[in-house]
Amino acid sequence: MKTTAHNRWLTACLGVALAVFTGAASAEWELDGDRSRLSFISVKNASVGEAHTFKTLEGSVSDDGSAKVGIDLDSVETAIPIRNERMREMLFETASFPAASITASVDPAVIEKARKGPIEVTLPLTVELHGSSASYDAAMLVSVAEDGSLHVATREPIVVDAGDFALGAGVTALKEVAGLTSISTSVPVSAYLVFDPG
Repeated sequence: MKTTAHNRWLTACLGVALAVFTGAASAEWELDGDRSRLSFISVKNASVGEAHTFKTLEGSVSDDGSAKVGIDLDSVETAIPIRNERMREMLFETASFPAASITASVDPAVIEKARKGPIEVTLPLTVELHGSSASYDAAMLVSVAEDGSLHVATREPIVVDAGDFALGAGVTALKEVAGLTSISTSVPVSAYLVFDPG
């Protein structure tokens, strides 16, 4: 990715997931991009499902209870180079919208419970993508490892509709260029995020 594009997406990123702090001992974490994963499934021709991911994520959990994760849309990986290119140019339009983000916050009590073992929570998330914003209630599993890292995973996929982000025209363009009869506009998204203590 070119340096200018990298700078643009970094400044645009806001982010996914969890931020938690305790009154007795505040903490701050940075996203471990190598151990984290954000993936989605597309369905073409009504029955063929394929899994895709993003290779570059950045983010943090601050000590005031807020979280941010930025997604470099140019890093989309579908295992087919020409499809990667088409998604960047025709769907995400990364020249104009290089990044997506998800933000969230949680109750301070969550971190204390997560230190004792995995817990399930429902979090409101705000997603910024393609110049639009949408909110979702996400079922998440939260835990804290022995090394102090915060682990956040979707307990069930978050279903995102292309229409929420004005991506319908891009989906149609992908369908036509690939000669498909259909591409689903509803996409299940899953995440496994690891935040290392700062």
